[in-house]
Amino acid sequence: QVQLVESGGGLVQAGGSLRLSCAASGRTFSSYTMAWFRQAPGKERESVAVLRWSGGKTYADSVKGRFTISGDNAKNTVYLQMNSLKPEDTAVYYCAASRLRTGIPRTSNEYDYWGRGTQVTVSS
Repeated sequence: QVQLVESGGGLVQAGGSLRLSCAASGRTFSSYTMAWFRQAPGKERESVAVLRWSGGKTYADSVKGRFTISGDNAKNTVYLQMNSLKPEDTAVYYCAASRLRTGIPRTSNEYDYWGRGTQVTVSS
């Protein structure tokens, strides 16, 4: 199995940028479909970006053009570059790994391993 640890969250003004990191250990992240989810207070956890096992990338409409998911095999780390941040991006961001290698897993129950999350707060 894989262990995931997120970092890089913080407080940023609207329009700013942050880069989140998800360090994987135990197994290489390339063995999985990887994703970033977020959960705001009182809301359900939602998928924002998926790095498919095939290498393809998929984004939620709300972040398309602003967020970029990527992976560094040498560092066994997945990143989420977030630009043009908005107050509505405020949430706890989670890294997740799925053993599914077909389709585009988008829901929480399709993911097998989770990090503990990192808080992102965007002030207006």
